Amino acid sequence: MIRGWYTGASGMRAQQWRMDAVANNLANVDTDGYKRDVAAFKAFPEMLIRRQDDDGVYNIPFGSADAAPIVGKMGTGVELNELFTNFDQGAMKETSSDFDLAMDGKGFFTITTPYGERYTRNGSFFLGMEGFLETKEGYPVLGENGPIRVKANNFQVDKEGRVWVNAAYPDEPDVFAGRESNLWEEPVLLDTLKIVNFDIDRYLKKQGSSLWCETETSGPAVIMPEGERPKIFQGFVEASNVNPVVEMVQMIEVNRAYEANQKIIQTHETMLGTLINQVAKFG
Repeated sequence: MIRGWYTGASGMRAQQWRMDAVANNLANVDTDGYKRDVAAFKAFPEMLIRRQDDDGVYNIPFGSADAAPIVGKMGTGVELNELFTNFDQGAMKETSSDFDLAMDGKGFFTITTPYGERYTRNGSFFLGMEGFLETKEGYPVLGENGPIRVKANNFQVDKEGRVWVNAAYPDEPDVFAGRESNLWEEPVLLDTLKIVNFDIDRYLKKQGSSLWCETETSGPAVIMPEGERPKIFQGFVEASNVNPVVEMVQMIEVNRAYEANQKIIQTHETMLGTLINQVAKFG
């Protein structure tokens, strides 16, 4: 009976982990570039049950019966195996902002932070005070040659992630004098977005603010070669890949599983109490 307590308690603890993942997913359903967490579990080693004082041999065989002393296997509980990130593609949301970028396919934008390079799928960027393309936290977005510096209404990002700017900027009126259309007559390649990927992206570690960092298991960041890079869409952001209906259904399942394990513990407690009282009564 004591073993039953531990088995039920391990089930309750497992459902707590699962509930934490579901709650975090629902809290970030509107966070651009968010990827849902999934809790994976594994069973404790099973125990082999056999009848005591039974060698599996009948002294007086009769009829048809199972002479084996093995009863079967008994589970001993469950534990959290890992909490990993599901990187399925999210939907595209149009924003009409030149600073917003979305990826269609595997890959990550590279961001420079005070703690080193970090990686994100959240392409909701802004123009910083010094003219750099930045996240909402003020971290510069990296190109393959360093931070990307642009001007409003004067740059374009193609589907390959190349950043093009006009050779003559709009703040030079003499250059555009007498021209009807002057903005994109002389596009110049400024840089290419530093798009990276990992050997096993599911083992990236979340850092908050839609950022990930590499781990020993994920492997180092590798710049994706041409032809394997995801398509980049300017004026769009990638929405969260969380389906709120699915998460709500999972939340109901977690509550019911938690209650079932709770009742197991209560039942074992009642049985143990009855056993102790009966033994004490006739002892």
